[in-house]
Amino acid sequence: MLAKVCLSIAFALPVTAICQVAPTADGPTENSRPMSPPPMVSGQALPTVVDSGRNSNYLGASLAFESAYNDNLFPYYATQAISGTSYSVRPSLFFDQSRPRFSQSWSYAPGFTIYPSVSARNEMDQNASVALQYRLSEHTTLSGRDSFLKSSNVFNQGDTLLGGSVSGSPSTSPADLLFPFVNRLTNTVNAQIAYQFSANTMVGGGGSAGLFQYPNETATSGLYDSNTRGGSAFYNRRLTDTQSIGADYQFVQTLGDPTSGHIEMRLHTLLGFYSLVLQHRLTLSLSAGPQHFDFAQASLAATGSWRPSVMASIGWQGNRGSLVANYAQTTTTGGGLIGSYESKSANTSAHWQMARTWNAGATAHYAIYENAASTLAQQSGHTVSGTASIQHTLGENLVVSLGYQRLHVSYAGSAAISRDPDSDREFVSVSYQFKRPLGR
Repeated sequence: MLAKVCLSIAFALPVTAICQVAPTADGPTENSRPMSPPPMVSGQALPTVVDSGRNSNYLGASLAFESAYNDNLFPYYATQAISGTSYSVRPSLFFDQSRPRFSQSWSYAPGFTIYPSVSARNEMDQNASVALQYRLSEHTTLSGRDSFLKSSNVFNQGDTLLGGSVSGSPSTSPADLLFPFVNRLTNTVNAQIAYQFSANTMVGGGGSAGLFQYPNETATSGLYDSNTRGGSAFYNRRLTDTQSIGADYQFVQTLGDPTSGHIEMRLHTLLGFYSLVLQHRLTLSLSAGPQHFDFAQASLAATGSWRPSVMASIGWQGNRGSLVANYAQTTTTGGGLIGSYESKSANTSAHWQMARTWNAGATAHYAIYENAASTLAQQSGHTVSGTASIQHTLGENLVVSLGYQRLHVSYAGSAAISRDPDSDREFVSVSYQFKRPLGR
């Protein structure tokens, strides 16, 4: 019954989209421009900076100094909250190049943080990413992305907590949990090939792999390592210059070895989707479909079930502001938790240019994980986080930022996150950044 309902939604989307297309004097538009995979299947983040899509072909670097005050530096071990001030230095290098057939984007951002009053929290972070796209022929495009993160402080990571990316597509990675001070190492890789075999029709597919590790076992009791791998295939039909519909199939396998024994989860997802893109100003994506998961853990009976999956995302860019948001309901596992979970999450990020040299931003994140297998006792819980900040530009390259961050984490059954779930942080930073145009 569920599968029939989801398929009905998928087939209803094209009818709705066609009815909304205004007729022209020349009849339906047959667009001969090359197609690109829509946000639902490309995996790219929605732009969160005003006119961000106009910046390309540059080599840049930045250096930021930050001072912050956190009211809860030991949320897992202390009988009472321990507060303290931190000082960070964050250099970064980034490179972006776009050619007719090949484009590439590289970034590397280490970080160094010291806590004068609590030296046990001192740390060094590593954050690197690369995105490549190559047009093999006029109608075939190959793309790939790789991202690496090593950190023990969620406030130094590029998560939604700090106003990071908001995706326009369902995640193929496990649950992305935000724990304040937990050693974490992740590496995700994916590749995709897309073939446009007619003026308005495209097919494609790809593969992905991910590594999620928590190196300090003593400090991360209740959290577990996991590996993922998977594949996907999609069909995309362009209805007009701005609208497209299609279908997307995803398979993800998650493997883990907690103290209770080996675990494995297989997840199959079939989604029908609709996308709307209006001149880089408005992006809208909707998807719905059935999911089937099979979960097995040593010494326990295997379990499986059908569940619905839905996702909606929107991105808007104006002359002085931008807003992106998404909502997703899906089944997941891994990323620190062991078991099968129904995940419901929402993310939003907004930016506003108040004046020529003044900018304001705010982000919010909410996620709840509930047991998807009634035969297993698991770590259900939720995360709520948010950031508000103001930036002032001094000269051409110098920026001063002031902001506040709030994080609340609550997961039953995890010793690493069962005490003092709240964390508040105020920060001020000064950064210098320059860009050197390439080929201009």
